[in-house]
Amino acid sequence: MRRSQYFLPTLKENPAEAQIVSHRLMLRAGMIRQSSAGIYSWLPLGLRVLKRIEQVVREEQNAAGAMEVLMPTIQPAELWRESGRYEDYGAEMLRIRDRHEREMLYGPTNEEQITEIFRASARSYRDLPRMMYHIQWKFRDEVRPRFGVMRGREFLMKDNYSFDVDYAGAKRSYNKMFVSYLRTFARMGLKAIPMAADSGPIGGDMSHEFQILASTGESRIYCDKRLLEFDALSSEVDYDEDLQPVVDRWTGPYAATDDKHDPAKCPVAKGDLIEARGIEVGHIFYFGTKYSKPLNCAVSGPNGELAPVEMGSYGIGVSRLAGAIIEASHDDAGIVWPEAVAPFKVGLVNLRAGDGACDSACAELYGQLRAKGVEVLLDDRQESAGAKFAEMDLIGLPWQLIVGPRGLAQGKVEIKERRTGAREELSREAAFARLAG
Repeated sequence: MRRSQYFLPTLKENPAEAQIVSHRLMLRAGMIRQSSAGIYSWLPLGLRVLKRIEQVVREEQNAAGAMEVLMPTIQPAELWRESGRYEDYGAEMLRIRDRHEREMLYGPTNEEQITEIFRASARSYRDLPRMMYHIQWKFRDEVRPRFGVMRGREFLMKDNYSFDVDYAGAKRSYNKMFVSYLRTFARMGLKAIPMAADSGPIGGDMSHEFQILASTGESRIYCDKRLLEFDALSSEVDYDEDLQPVVDRWTGPYAATDDKHDPAKCPVAKGDLIEARGIEVGHIFYFGTKYSKPLNCAVSGPNGELAPVEMGSYGIGVSRLAGAIIEASHDDAGIVWPEAVAPFKVGLVNLRAGDGACDSACAELYGQLRAKGVEVLLDDRQESAGAKFAEMDLIGLPWQLIVGPRGLAQGKVEIKERRTGAREELSREAAFARLAG
């Protein structure tokens, strides 16, 4: 994409309404624009990031054996009355009526909807286990929406739902998602700490939230320092094996807690306990038959007797992750995107647009990189070098490839790694090989 043709309304100054780093930088980098309180339009750069995050989430859900569906944003109130949650959920639920005066709601979550889908077709224990997920917009009418996409009213969420014939199977599904979440966040360059959590309005008696470490995090957490050494991507997970030892490592002696609980009661030795800041980006729940019983979602077991299915749900805040990643990965100059979720891998900077040699070299590199599947943003504008460098640092692309007349005269171009700031002069061929690899 050529910068001269790209809609990227960056700002030089910090917007007054933005209170936290991610909100400021998302507005300044032209990623989002507020439509109304807690509701945002995602502009081209921001949408690219959102789609990258979504794809990592999707790939890990698929790898764990979950199947993707797409459920509507608007749900019938009668389903929620069946489960008993319609009146209990509270003012966060947006309740509406259609032209026929039928009561509807803008879904804050989808336990009822997915249970209704499953009960319509599942008959036997042979239809289990199943896991189905979707990535869809949700709405919760927060009293005080704030912090940009970190606590908005409308948000993009991945929610997965598991159906099993018994507790043992439900626990296995829960553990699959536990491991899947560790891998998902690790692929985005994040260190995630799972912690035992309250179930809240979702319900159930087993729940973990996933906090990613960020110096600006909203929560204070305490965890075993050995958790920080765990590499969720060090080996492939075989989902046919017993996952319990992997999960035990995080929930047993390597426990974590938050500032709602007394760290003195944590089973970790004081010398191994560290304090950090975190941001919640995921939450998983086992709630057994909380929804299957009232919604009459049952299957016949091996003995022929009907029994309600055992269920769990598993959420990741996809749009929230865009802000959380920035909170965890930025500097004074702007965003520092991990490569897996960056909107473009390379920012190609033409230091003298209009110069024949520079234009030709940039066009050639641009074409070569794109032919190799590398996403490139070419800054071909008639702007100063300083303005171009400042914008590239602000939007945080992992690599900058800098082409100028002085370097070309020596047969060189410059590469800058955004994360470290390291610069290196290379031949065009070597630079291409480095970035296309």
